[in-house]
Amino acid sequence: MPMKILAPSVLSADFSRLAEQIQKVEEAGADWLHLDVMDGNFVPNISFGQPVVRAIRAVTSLPLDVHLMIEDPGRYVDSFAEAGAQTLTIHLEACIHLHRNIHQIKARGLSAGVAINPHTPVEALLPVLGDLDLVCLMSVNPGFGGQSFIPSTMQKLASLARYRQVQGLGFRIEIDGGVDLHNVGALAEAGADVLVAGNSVFGQPDPAAEHHSPPNQKIYCCAMNFSWP
Repeated sequence: MPMKILAPSVLSADFSRLAEQIQKVEEAGADWLHLDVMDGNFVPNISFGQPVVRAIRAVTSLPLDVHLMIEDPGRYVDSFAEAGAQTLTIHLEACIHLHRNIHQIKARGLSAGVAINPHTPVEALLPVLGDLDLVCLMSVNPGFGGQSFIPSTMQKLASLARYRQVQGLGFRIEIDGGVDLHNVGALAEAGADVLVAGNSVFGQPDPAAEHHSPPNQKIYCCAMNFSWP
């Protein structure tokens, strides 16, 4: 099984101790940081923008996986690239000119991702799959943390993994929402490469508390019959 990537979602962190909490998850074995940018239009909530991304970039060397849950994301590609994003993910549902926006991201030297909401079929991505570095399957309805995993995501994940294999493509598959101790193993086995976890990581008193040993396993996954590669 290829190496899996754990991307704690900063939205679940305590923002009054943000630098400290980022340091803790970095020490505990996080691979990326997932940053959810919300505009109050595409999703009901408002989170943060470029200044916070820039501040996080200053306190960690982890790759920043910036997820734009915003309308007309093409307007902001340059500013988030300048703020320090390494991966920039936009929503299919928010883009009128999706192909153009993907290549706008790539032109800035970033990895280009596209996210789809729970109701959107993976087949909607077929025209652009060959252009993508990452596909993000939303496994909860976007805009709020702490939601339960939507079971039908497993079928979408299996379909997307088959398309990837049949077409010989190299994009990563990311699962965002409701990832926890109980489903992370099945998701990884089904083809997920990047697992976004919010409350399951930042909600712990110590992010490494369930990560006592062996040291080569990721945060909280050693409690399962699943050995994180």
